[in-house]
Amino acid sequence: MSTHPSAVPVRAMLVLGTRPEAIKLAPVAREMTLGAHFEPIVVTTGQHREMLYQMLDMLGVDTRIALDVMRTRQQLSDLTARLVRELGEVMREHRPDLVLVQGDTTTALAGALAAFYEKIPVAHVEAGLRTGVPDNPFPEELNRRLISRIARWHFAPTAAAARHLTDEGIPPEQVFTTGNTVIDNLLWVLAEGTGISAFRTGDRRILATLHRRENQGERMRDMGRALARLAGRGDVEIVLPLHKSPAVRDALLPELAGVRGISLVEPLGYLDFAATLAACDLVLTDSGGVQEEAPSLGKPALVLRTTTERPEAVEAGAARLIGTDPEALVTWAARLLDDPAEYQRMRRAGNPFGDGKAALRVLAQLAEDFAADVPVGLTAPGPYSTA
Repeated sequence: MSTHPSAVPVRAMLVLGTRPEAIKLAPVAREMTLGAHFEPIVVTTGQHREMLYQMLDMLGVDTRIALDVMRTRQQLSDLTARLVRELGEVMREHRPDLVLVQGDTTTALAGALAAFYEKIPVAHVEAGLRTGVPDNPFPEELNRRLISRIARWHFAPTAAAARHLTDEGIPPEQVFTTGNTVIDNLLWVLAEGTGISAFRTGDRRILATLHRRENQGERMRDMGRALARLAGRGDVEIVLPLHKSPAVRDALLPELAGVRGISLVEPLGYLDFAATLAACDLVLTDSGGVQEEAPSLGKPALVLRTTTERPEAVEAGAARLIGTDPEALVTWAARLLDDPAEYQRMRRAGNPFGDGKAALRVLAQLAEDFAADVPVGLTAPGPYSTA
């Protein structure tokens, strides 16, 4: 499926706006810089401005263009309109050969839509995740479905994600199972060994993350109260990096500030977050990426959501989808803390999300399809299968 003459380098615009996007596109950007076959043009939208810029340099990613689209408490419609307009202007100025987007954020959808309007082909990294519920998670589930109607290359992290795409009518020759680039980055970061854990005691260590839009409000306040109850055991240290969202802070600070056994910290840089994850005993999370990272390190994860687009970890036994009921949070956390056999079953379940070579597979496929010679070091390591 050659889409480009033999001219090199291929100008590849990587559009990212949130910390998870930076984490998952960083391995692709780093591999692009190893040879002369790709010219990476990294565009940041600033959707997670404070969280993003503290880590890009650490991850070895050079930003070419930085936009500033965020406004205080702006509506999704306003953000989407601003992103499409400004990204369209950037694409018209730089005329990339392709645009890469990752996942399911508003930045990813706007990047794909702007590229479509400019008639630039789109590659979608981490394609094919589905919950089956259009508004849960909101707006991510619809975002990723819409991107799938635009993209030319669909880089699915697992065999199940690839099947979602072909079941929806995406031609099989446009779907590639690569593993998830988050594992590439996690292994790279831990090998660097420069992160510092946020845990400070020798108690049972719980890492909690809460931020999802559909969990905000009273539901999140209830979960905050459940965390306070869990801390009341007296034998745990719960580290909770507070998301920058005012809605998250409004819900959690009144319930958790000053509670013994709970350490509320500012958002951790990715190196420190990885070190904190590696040091914990148990993960409580509504995050998507953490569901992928925790099994890689043998950390049982309780998923604080009613649906997940990453069922592979649940099916493998490395994670458990427990919903948002505060009683379930306390009950399941206590069970894992107090039942060594149950804990070990989850810890040893394994990682279904990758082998650390996903970025190589992405770039080898793009190099082939753009009729470029595959660079040294970019020979595809073979398809990744989780079937």
